[in-house]
Amino acid sequence: MSSRRTFIQQSAVLAGAMITGANLDPWIHAANHIPSLDYSKINALSEDDFWDWVRSCYTTSSNIINLNNGGVSPQPKQVQEVHMKYYQWCNEAPTYYMWRSLDEGREPLRRKLAKFCGTDPEEISINRNATEALNTIIFGLDLKEGDEVVVGKYDYPNMRNAWKQREKRDKISLKWVDLVMPTTDGDYIYESYAAAITPKTKIVYLTHLINWTGQIIPVKVLKKIADLAHKYGAEVIVDGAHTLAHTVYQIPELNCDYYGTSLHKWMCAPFGSGLLYIKKDKIKKVWALLSNDQPDGENIRKFESLGTRSFASEMAIGSAVDFHNAIGSERKEKRLFELKKYWTDHVKNIPGIVFFSPLEKEFSCGIANFGILGMKGSEIEAALFRNRKVHTVAIEYEKINGIRVTPNVYTSFDDLDELVAGIKEIVKK
Repeated sequence: MSSRRTFIQQSAVLAGAMITGANLDPWIHAANHIPSLDYSKINALSEDDFWDWVRSCYTTSSNIINLNNGGVSPQPKQVQEVHMKYYQWCNEAPTYYMWRSLDEGREPLRRKLAKFCGTDPEEISINRNATEALNTIIFGLDLKEGDEVVVGKYDYPNMRNAWKQREKRDKISLKWVDLVMPTTDGDYIYESYAAAITPKTKIVYLTHLINWTGQIIPVKVLKKIADLAHKYGAEVIVDGAHTLAHTVYQIPELNCDYYGTSLHKWMCAPFGSGLLYIKKDKIKKVWALLSNDQPDGENIRKFESLGTRSFASEMAIGSAVDFHNAIGSERKEKRLFELKKYWTDHVKNIPGIVFFSPLEKEFSCGIANFGILGMKGSEIEAALFRNRKVHTVAIEYEKINGIRVTPNVYTSFDDLDELVAGIKEIVKK
């Protein structure tokens, strides 16, 4: 035990020391910044010891239990250190280090992200979040009066509002799919979207994981819907904000034409980082959201004309990818589902508890939303924080009236025991 703790402590210290001791121009290793730790030793650890090592890489508060990682996740120390080092470099000579040095690191980072996503680097644009990526697509497509767009009633609010704005401005026609959730019936999900697709449909917009509840539309179902849409000549946009680095898949498996995600959620990259994917032969069809000398050109970089932005934040994304890969996508997905299953198993049979999320594998992973009969979600959220300092988020939307619980890889079973104890206290009272 002593040897194991020493190894974990030394690993964390070495991570910071090797990063802050670097003295090369930052772009040279912009997308390759996880230190050379001995991962053979890390992977040889028992499961409990391995997750102890992962927890040691985070600087989360010891005063509250953060179970709202679905909104935005903290970064491991390695990513924070890289981000801060780049920020310090930028402040030594901003226009030199940002525009002549760090800017050159975008291409190796683009290649790293493309490899992770299973795409061509020329199909990946680096931006600030899923909202920016998906708005770029929604407002960049040529749609005319009467064109039909299939959207979901439980899609993310920013996206629903973007489509409503196009409806108001361009007189497109929105067809709303109102899924009854939770569901573990893939055929029902497919048929709900299939019923809305017609020869007039130009776009089918799909949310891979419903942010309110954690409801997943499985990859095979998404692909089946996409295949049908393509038969009608329609194109497919996928909101992957909550599934990239959460569940195991690569973008081409979805058979979508367009895709957007945030990297500050499950990838644990710096706040305000994301990516846009557009199939190569579709890039020319999407107008650049911001000014560009070739707004209707074929170069994916036309979507990166943001002016001055946080180069330090952007360049630290590569470290987050490396940290994710050090854990492993399959191992991470399995752990997140295990954490969700642990606390839900402890409370699902308590009288008065209701779930707005499916709990089964394939249709859910790390996120679950529950309510207590006779209480508002906001009341449950407040009581958990007041009594146990457990931080969650209340969801009161449409037929959902509960709280969303989102652990992450640094969450311990002791943390979840506090959640369970807090829930039992509330029900008892």
